[in-house]
Amino acid sequence: MPISPGYIAYKLAFQLSPIVLTGGVATGIPGSMLPIIALTEAASFVTGLLSGAEDVELDDFFAHFAPVPGSTLIDQQIGTYPFANQTVAANATIAQPLQLSMLMICPARDELGYATKLVTMMALKAALDQHNLSGGTYTVITPAYFYTNGILTGLRDVSNASTKQPQNAYQWDFTFPLLTLEAAQSAQNSLMSKLTGNTQVSGQPAWSGLSTTAGSTGSLSTGTGVVPSAGSLPAINTAPL
Repeated sequence: MPISPGYIAYKLAFQLSPIVLTGGVATGIPGSMLPIIALTEAASFVTGLLSGAEDVELDDFFAHFAPVPGSTLIDQQIGTYPFANQTVAANATIAQPLQLSMLMICPARDELGYATKLVTMMALKAALDQHNLSGGTYTVITPAYFYTNGILTGLRDVSNASTKQPQNAYQWDFTFPLLTLEAAQSAQNSLMSKLTGNTQVSGQPAWSGLSTTAGSTGSLSTGTGVVPSAGSLPAINTAPL
């Protein structure tokens, strides 16, 4: 039975390669994006899938992914103090970073499965370590939402105890922060933008805080303050050198 192109596209996007490395180790790649399938299928990626071979069986790929129940689309924290009305309550919420976990099922499949699995997992861990140390982020594609600018917080073994094969499943835990580099740059106020760009500021900058004229205490440098003027003090006689 032939497989439709739509089914192949769905399986590739949501099950075989839903995780995309952005930046980091993918900086030298056009678009700065590296699909996870390039790491999990490094041995057969070029000779099989990209070459259009007819004997490519999608079910025999090394890893299959699925979202773990419990991911968040909206997460807000609300204040515990009393609210005057619903408008005040709505404006008192604080958005929290989104959380997402992906399950990677990767059992050994054939007589050389354990050797292939060991090499693949070691190469995958080395690539992920380098990607994380380089400040790389992750884009995760799910059937309900595209998560972007994520940080990998954990990759741990969650193997099913009912099977006799060890380490057959791993859970990827992601956090998607609210603030990105682009958002921080756009949120920078006009005064700090001018200072950062070495632009001359006309007039006196208005800084927040206490006014310099608050209170009636005189200036410390004008003789009426706490420190007396040093002009009338007699000089100390010292022997010439």
